[in-house]
Amino acid sequence: MAQGTGSINSDYKDWEWSADAGERARLLQSPSVETVPKSGESQGNGLGATSALGAVFIVVNAALGAGLLNFPAAFSMAGGVAAGIALQMCMLIFIIGGLVILAYCSQASNERTYQEVVWAVCGKVPGVLCEVAIAVYTFGTCIAFLIIIGDQEDKIIAALVTEPEEAGSSRWYTDRKFTISITAFLLILPLSIPKEIGFQKYASSLSVIGTWYVTAVIIIKYIWPDKELVPVEIPTSPSTWMAVFNAVPTICFGFQCHVSSVPVFNSMKQPEVKTWGAVVTAAMVIALFVYTGTGVCGFLTFGAGVEQDVLLSYPSNDIPVALARAFIILCVLTSYPILHFCGRAVLEGLWLRYTGVTVEEDVVRERRRRLLQTISWFLLTLLLALFIPDIGKVISVIGGLAACFIFVFPGLCLIQAKLSEIQETRAISWWAQVSYGVFMVTLGAFIFGQTTANAIFVDLTA
Repeated sequence: MAQGTGSINSDYKDWEWSADAGERARLLQSPSVETVPKSGESQGNGLGATSALGAVFIVVNAALGAGLLNFPAAFSMAGGVAAGIALQMCMLIFIIGGLVILAYCSQASNERTYQEVVWAVCGKVPGVLCEVAIAVYTFGTCIAFLIIIGDQEDKIIAALVTEPEEAGSSRWYTDRKFTISITAFLLILPLSIPKEIGFQKYASSLSVIGTWYVTAVIIIKYIWPDKELVPVEIPTSPSTWMAVFNAVPTICFGFQCHVSSVPVFNSMKQPEVKTWGAVVTAAMVIALFVYTGTGVCGFLTFGAGVEQDVLLSYPSNDIPVALARAFIILCVLTSYPILHFCGRAVLEGLWLRYTGVTVEEDVVRERRRRLLQTISWFLLTLLLALFIPDIGKVISVIGGLAACFIFVFPGLCLIQAKLSEIQETRAISWWAQVSYGVFMVTLGAFIFGQTTANAIFVDLTA
């Protein structure tokens, strides 16, 4: 994309938060990213520390996660392997396009995080909506993480504790609500309270190992299946064309790495849009192979009977699968504080902006407010996770928000960036890019509306 002359939306300056606004949303960066302070001198001078190859792995790490467990069920909902792969390939074009657009707009606006780019390029209303969407998305993802912990602990406990057949009820310490609560209070809450979370760098490698191991186990179990694993039915085509869209929330949730992509781009030694295009293409292709391998093999192993969390479909006493469950629990335990940290940073930034209070003036109250935010966030996510045991219901809601990060906000940024260019004549490429941005916004709005309506009227009211 050619960068024209002109100014990006000046409304952002009217609402600009202070340079010392504490945690603010730069902390949304990927765990392995180190960026230099934003300044006119450093911009474009290659002061970042991340190589192109390193950026590929960081983006892959940001894309891969616990959403991996839902891809076999997504293939089932889409109507089979062909429909699932075709849907992924179509969406991948826009997913990569959105990542490139964000890098282009970051360079044009000289901003270093997702929401700051939206603020600078699109103005205050889209900027506020973006920050609210990030807060809601991270909140919903934290709920999903707690549900995943409960799912995996149920299976692990079932393998360790043998109940007599005549027992009418399970022991109190094996109850799902108790196990989730005790894990959350003892491990997650203490990790969520600190103001800084330096351990997030080490969580990246753990997450990568866990997701790759889960994928390997699912593929191996399909190639050499256990005798008791017999698929109920394997759909080969969707029941209706609209049924294909039931898989969209899972795909959006799985491939959504856009929020952390802007800091990754700015951390590169040579932050150029063309280089970034090659980086995100390679990263998304790697993620595509991982998700497709998991989705196809998990779906063909269990057919239409696959659970929303594919690991729940395997027997409790399967040792390789039990190890995969342990990996997933460890990944989620370290990922929850990071997601909460991101949501808290956005809320803190909104609070500082609207009150007009600087960090220096609010040092004492910051600690009290952080504790209140953390405990409130933790208790609400825990309460919802205890009474919404189906992870598919949560992903159906937050998957629509993921579509906004992938389609709507990048599309709006592209439209506004092109409209702000001062040109005597509009070239064909200019009109093509604006049209592409309009199509992205339209498609994203449709996906968000369809998946959210389906989640409210079908999943949540069922």
